[in-house]
Amino acid sequence: MRPPFTTKHDWEVTVFQEEKTFNLRFTLEALFPDDYDGDQDGQMWVKEWEQRFKPEIVKIVFDYLRQHPAWKVHVRNRGASPQDEIEIAMVKEF
Repeated sequence: MRPPFTTKHDWEVTVFQEEKTFNLRFTLEALFPDDYDGDQDGQMWVKEWEQRFKPEIVKIVFDYLRQHPAWKVHVRNRGASPQDEIEIAMVKEF
């Protein structure tokens, strides 16, 4: 449990915040034949992930989570590159 912090609504209220982290990690790998000579394809397999798969996966996740109105969902940036990490914060107020 984190120490209390102050949030402002129409009045100032001290609330307690608890936090749980869940990681869903994707590891991308590309296998090449023995005669492969370095970066011949310009890492097109990574570009396909970044431009096609990842945006659609994030959209699907947000679409699903937003079906649960008791939870507020947003992207949180803790300084990591969005190419390496996308954190989705879910907040439920009681």
